[in-house]
Amino acid sequence: MDLTLTFLRAKRDETQRRAQRPPVDLTAATLHTLTGAYVLHTLDRFERWPPPPNGWPPPPPEAPTRSWLKSLVLSRIATVRQEPPQTFPSALGRGALVRGLCLRVRSLPRFALAACLVAAGFGGVAVWQHRQAQDARVQAAQVRRSTAELSRVLTAPDAAVRSARLSGAGTGTVVVSRRVDRAVFLAATLPLLRSGEVYQLWFDDAGTMRPAGLLPAPRSSAVAVLLDGPVGRATGVGITVEAAGGSTRPTTAPLALVLFS
Repeated sequence: MDLTLTFLRAKRDETQRRAQRPPVDLTAATLHTLTGAYVLHTLDRFERWPPPPNGWPPPPPEAPTRSWLKSLVLSRIATVRQEPPQTFPSALGRGALVRGLCLRVRSLPRFALAACLVAAGFGGVAVWQHRQAQDARVQAAQVRRSTAELSRVLTAPDAAVRSARLSGAGTGTVVVSRRVDRAVFLAATLPLLRSGEVYQLWFDDAGTMRPAGLLPAPRSSAVAVLLDGPVGRATGVGITVEAAGGSTRPTTAPLALVLFS
């Protein structure tokens, strides 16, 4: 019994002395010196635990770190203000997408955005100018070909000239060359048409009218145009007034029918 009491008193004194020990310095400079003792599980609870902040309860003697930290966090939840959760839409609508694009655009530096707009503008102008120039070259080539064909017909050795009065006003003249197999229509003092109407030419193939092209809007009192397609077996040329864009067959009475012979 005496031996047991002596042992208990010694254990009590040792515990009191340990409780009065100053906190262990666990700074980065000294922490590595305890690595071996930590691996061999020879550290006491004061060396194993860092000193708690002011106001925090000291760790229990043998409680594992994870359970003590969990209980501490749970005890502080009721007193620490929580941040509201961030919510995101599950799907972006068209309006949200537009707003997002606007935000991206506004996030660009002002001068960078201006440079992008200027570059895009110059790029669009360059493309437009290129297309305009290309169209002009195509039209010029077509005019040159048409003028060359028209000259061939007018200067052909077998060129025949036929004329007829147009109903209403003016005179229509046809120059035809069987050798070149083309024909030219010339007119003077053609009256102006109403909006949505055009003059259309026709080849007369033994009573069947074949489309031969549209007359351009007269800019002066005289018009000269190369008829579309070969003469073939046509015996004359007719002219009618049709709706804008022309027709596949005459829809009005002919203003004139110029026969080749």
